[in-house]
Amino acid sequence: MMTPRECFHAAMNHEQPDRLLIDMGKHIGSIHRRAYVRLKDYLGDETMVNENKILDRMAQTVVPDESLLRRLDIDFRWLVPHWVQVTERDDIPGYIDMWGVPYKAAGDWDHCVVDGAPLRQATLENIDDFQWPDPHDPDQFRGLREKAKRLFENTDYVIGADAIKAGVLMNSLQMRGYDRFFMDLIIDKPFAEALMDKILWTLKEMWSRYLEEVGPYVQLVYLTDDLGSQTSLLISPKLFREMLMPRMKELHDHIKSLADVKLMFHTDGAVLPLIDDFLAMNVDILNPVQTSVTGLEDTFALKESFGDRLCFHGAIDVQQVLPNATTEELEQEIALRIYDLGRDGGYILAPCHNIGHDIPPQNVITLFEKAREFGRDPAGLKKIVETGRSYFNRNR
Repeated sequence: MMTPRECFHAAMNHEQPDRLLIDMGKHIGSIHRRAYVRLKDYLGDETMVNENKILDRMAQTVVPDESLLRRLDIDFRWLVPHWVQVTERDDIPGYIDMWGVPYKAAGDWDHCVVDGAPLRQATLENIDDFQWPDPHDPDQFRGLREKAKRLFENTDYVIGADAIKAGVLMNSLQMRGYDRFFMDLIIDKPFAEALMDKILWTLKEMWSRYLEEVGPYVQLVYLTDDLGSQTSLLISPKLFREMLMPRMKELHDHIKSLADVKLMFHTDGAVLPLIDDFLAMNVDILNPVQTSVTGLEDTFALKESFGDRLCFHGAIDVQQVLPNATTEELEQEIALRIYDLGRDGGYILAPCHNIGHDIPPQNVITLFEKAREFGRDPAGLKKIVETGRSYFNRNR
């Protein structure tokens, strides 16, 4: 039997591994702390003690216990940068991140939302006066080299460098304000370019330090940004190609110059019109393949169009399918996505985003158990798939 690392190399070369790769546990792709407690109770597993070990403060997801990762037979282990240069708010529950963006807690700390834009009134003349993050903070990646080396030498897991939680577009929108930055892209391009270039330089410096620590041991890196909504792109393809694509490609090329890694790029939303651009940006794996959005419902067509050039990660919907599907519907959905995307390699199954507190624990277990069962023979799932092409078509 192939090891997870051997399966990864085969899948990335568009060759059929002897079993499907399964992932869970990175900062966009873990489990909400309340869902974690329910899963722990459902399993009766007292070794799951990490419900208060927060992975992503905004989403309130947790670092999964090793016992759970083994129980679910997860093939990946993720190295996560430390939250540094964060200030706790004293006015309301929340925090200010390293980019100066304030967050406030929503509900009972179910998640946090952006609560202001620190550069809303900034100008081209004073943008350098802002207190930018220190990209050389030694605490950001402290201890990750030792963890990476230990995993590389003592396990066969695929080792990933989890994302530095920032992106050229995402940070520009949060720091400037969504309305202001969208206008900047049209009517104040010098400011938009200056802001994006400052973010790009900071991220390149951080990634240089990150991969200096873990580069010899990791097989892939994860980058995040968001370019789409449920039904459309956030900006036009023309504007993306003019303003964002060159900077994003520069970051991707820089990372790949530092280590022999595959690059997994996260963007939510209806991004089908940009997939050829992602390939030109040195992207190897597209995450999350959000099947609930316009244009990405048909994963068979997606594989036919791009599957010889691009790999896919995710595709198990967390908005409608995992919260609402019956066991039979969920099994059909899992079989469908594995059949569509997993034939001839090139697919890593995972929830397309975090496992939220509205997802029943039994559906979480069904997901990973059936993924392992069905993933041994993707092409053999045709009969199951023929009973219903998609959860969304069956439940309209």
